[in-house]
Amino acid sequence: MNEYRGKHAPSQPWPVASTASVQSGKGRHRKKNRRKRFRVFLVVLLLLAIIAYPFLEARILLTDNTVLPMDDLPPDANHLRVVFLSDIHWGFWYSNSDLDGLISRINNLRPDLVLFGGDYATDNASAIRFFQQMKKTNRIHARYGIYGVLGESDHGETAYEQARLLDAMNAADVIPLVNKTASINIGAGRIYIAGADKPSKGNPDIKSIVRSLSISDFVIFLAHDPSLIPMAQQASNGSGALGWMDLGLFGHTHGGQMAFFSDLLDIAPDVPDRYRSGLLKENRGTLLISRGIGTSVVPCRLFCYPQIHCLELTTN
Repeated sequence: MNEYRGKHAPSQPWPVASTASVQSGKGRHRKKNRRKRFRVFLVVLLLLAIIAYPFLEARILLTDNTVLPMDDLPPDANHLRVVFLSDIHWGFWYSNSDLDGLISRINNLRPDLVLFGGDYATDNASAIRFFQQMKKTNRIHARYGIYGVLGESDHGETAYEQARLLDAMNAADVIPLVNKTASINIGAGRIYIAGADKPSKGNPDIKSIVRSLSISDFVIFLAHDPSLIPMAQQASNGSGALGWMDLGLFGHTHGGQMAFFSDLLDIAPDVPDRYRSGLLKENRGTLLISRGIGTSVVPCRLFCYPQIHCLELTTN
């Protein structure tokens, strides 16, 4: 006997959505959500990489190997290997272990001559500690010695503070050149290194530097600030001749340090644009402006890798 379903009861049961179709809809939503989360993850990862990259680049030190033919280079000095480095800015962002690695890299280049371009740390006191640390660590080995000039960060407020720094440099086997010229005998020949003081805090005296030099002498002009280049080019030697400089080595600018943001950092605003970084030839002399090793203002670099220079000087 059929069960009574009521007057208006449907003859067939109401349709019910299948379990399979519900699960299929949920699966599509899950896939969409996963794709959305993955895209968000990629965007976040990209933003983190963009933020982190300038910090990473500041830690990637490149060695710039350059062969430079020189007209007045003495024959016995042919293939002279000169290592030049500037703007180390030793301190919180450049540790003792970094300094150890830097010295090892210098020694691995087998230099005949090592030249420092100044700005060793962040101020006079830390510059003194920098050379004290250099004295403790592995020594730099250079056949014809190590020479250095001072940057604006190295200068003290008093003559006593500067004297302490110069003593620390000498104790670390780095010969300071503050408005002085050093002569180096290489076989039967001789080369000269003329070191100038920093203009902003020091007192550069280029006239006294070049007074005893001859136009035939091979001279490396070492200075922290490339804004001194025009002054050096206008100075005449003891014979009244210009063009006494064969090779000029400079730092200070950091190469701008961060492309697109160099104006905001305001590093070396007094330096003409053509002396920002790189190698160029002017008035008989070859000029090299280094991007340096350390950083200033912020511990970042952008498309401006830190660099150390290994120059092989050859006779023409």
